[in-house]
Parts: sequence; structure tokens; C-alpha cells
Amino acid sequence: MAIRLTLNKTERILFCGSKWWGDPDMPENMQYPVMQVTEDGETYDYPLTFVCQINCEDIAKYDKDGKLPHEGMLYFFAAVDDYIGYESPVENPMGEWPKGRFVVKYAKTINFETFQTCMLVGDEDEQLTEPELEITFSECENDEACIKMLAEVAGEPDHISLLQLNSDAQGGIDMQNQTVDLIIKESDLGFGNWKRAKAVMTQSEK
Repeated sequence: MAIRLTLNKTERILFCGSKWWGDPDMPENMQYPVMQVTEDGETYDYPLTFVCQINCEDIAKYDKDGKLPHEGMLYFFAAVDDYIGYESPVENPMGEWPKGRFVVKYAKTINFETFQTCMLVGDEDEQLTEPELEITFSECENDEACIKMLAEVAGEPDHISLLQLNSDAQGGIDMQNQTVDLIIKESDLGFGNWKRAKAVMTQSEK
């Protein structure tokens, strides 16, 4: 079984809770991830889109095999601008994405006093992120077409999908008949080697 993520509009304050879009709530010493982009001979840092943060206590009862941490916070960032209606400085290929296009971070503990919301703003201090959505969790079949965690990876028996992105109208994401999995070897997951995760895009079945 996998874990389905259902996205919901809410008036609740989601600081340090499980949320989709919006701005991440991170420890003071955690850096917001960027990717390097080269255009017209110049290289610069471009911030990845914050996809979601998962309060691991929320998924503990669905992760019956204990593959993920059951405390702390998981964060997912990705180069998905073009799937949410914006122009992207990069084009993501089918198959494995170049390193740095999809990043996972983890904070072992959550501290409401020291965590801070990292906001991306434009030149006129306008907020650059999509409105945040509350995430609720439930069990789902491994092959269900939805946003989910802990799905098996076809052709990669020693890997598992930390997060699978599919189109979701509520979440405002259109994957254009494609699926992106952030996969990791189960051995790396066991040791918390989050940097060993990689993003793989495949054509979705119609």
C-alpha cells in the first residue's frame, strides 16, 4: 500500500503542519535550495519551487513498515514551474532529471520557537508562491493515479518513491500526461541519505 495525499483549501494556520505549496517552515540553519541555470553565457542561482512539507507524525500510522521517519519534517522542492502555469528557465527531460532539479530535505525535530517561514518575494515584495493547501493522508493502492508517497517503482525493485507527482486539479498542478517520482534506494532511505534521491519522469498511462 502507498499513502495518498489529498489537498484541501483551508483557513487554518499551517505553520509547521503538512502543507502543499505556500512557503516552507524551516530551521534557521536550513538553506532554501536553488539550482544553477545558464542563460546567454551567464550562470545564476534559481530557487526551486517549494512543493510540500510533511510533518512525519501525520504519516506514521500509514507507514506500517516504518520506512520513513515518524517525527520531524520532510521537505520537497522541484523545478516544476511549467506544471503550475509559469515559465521555467529549464526544460526537464523524460527519464532521470539532472541533479539538483528535485531536492528533499529533512529536519529531525520540529521546534515552533526556532522554525521560521522562508518566503520568496519579488522585486516589489510580492509573494511568489502559490496559496498553501492542507494535506490529509490515507492509504491507496500502489498503482492509483494520485499524488502519493511510498509507491513501488517499476523496474527498480530496490527503490521506493518518496513522492510521486501526478496531475491534481485541486493542487493546480498539470503534469501534462507525465509522472515524476522522487525515488531513493531503500538502503539509502534507511540511513537517511536524502541527497541520494533522484527524480525520474515517465509517460503516464492514459
